[in-house]
Amino acid sequence: MPAQGKHRRPKSVSLSRGIAAVTTGGAVLALPVLGATTASAAPAHSVAAEKAVAPVSVTAQANSVTKAAPAKHSVVSGETLSKIAREYSVSGGWKKLYEGNRKAVGENPNLIHPGITLTIGAKAAAPSDAKAGKATKAAPAAERTATAERADRSERTTAAPAAAPAAAAPATYTNDLDGWIKESLAVMAQHGIPGSYEGIHRNIIRESSGNPNAINNWDSNAVKGTPSKGLLQVIDPTFQAYHVPGTSTDSYDPVANITAACNYAADRYGSIDNVFGAY
Repeated sequence: MPAQGKHRRPKSVSLSRGIAAVTTGGAVLALPVLGATTASAAPAHSVAAEKAVAPVSVTAQANSVTKAAPAKHSVVSGETLSKIAREYSVSGGWKKLYEGNRKAVGENPNLIHPGITLTIGAKAAAPSDAKAGKATKAAPAAERTATAERADRSERTTAAPAAAPAAAAPATYTNDLDGWIKESLAVMAQHGIPGSYEGIHRNIIRESSGNPNAINNWDSNAVKGTPSKGLLQVIDPTFQAYHVPGTSTDSYDPVANITAACNYAADRYGSIDNVFGAY
């Protein structure tokens, strides 16, 4: 503003709202300045602004301005957040200005009322105590859950593998008539040959009286050269035809003799249980 008359310039002057340009070595730094004529109080000048004429770097001046205390702005009719953000060169624009003054502005950033005071450079409002409390409580709970899950996985990983079921011990049979019949029944069950303990025992007693080395040298089969042998008196051609795999090929072997005879009886009579005489 030009001086009026030739009196001395007053030490303090009123500045209208605008942008004060400070030059330093050819660079220009735009500093927001509020006039005293506005409804809001003028922002306090930082030390950096007062000494802007000193030959300091633009970066140093910018840092000084950035660290200055937040300014206050009283909204007048016709202003918008975008206009005010541009006027104060707010980093982040009207959105940043709104974030820092959401409580004063309200939920609609497009509607600001004259007379409300905005803080230029205010930080976004921190979450409410209730939300912060929930977040604080949720974090330990989530941490405890994660810890429990890790411990459970670790326990499952490090747990010793379950011992494999012990293989069933092979059945043992006594070396007598009872044991021979029971072993023969086990083999017959594997090959689907019918017969019962009683049916086998009954026919053995009739045929050989339980002697595995019994032989008939006087009947018609003996005359033909094929005498009946073993517990169930089986001739060699019949034994060979009905021999059960897995048993001995010796017709005098008790188990082999019984299973071959029962296999023959099942083929001819349906089961050894149906035999009550010479067969």
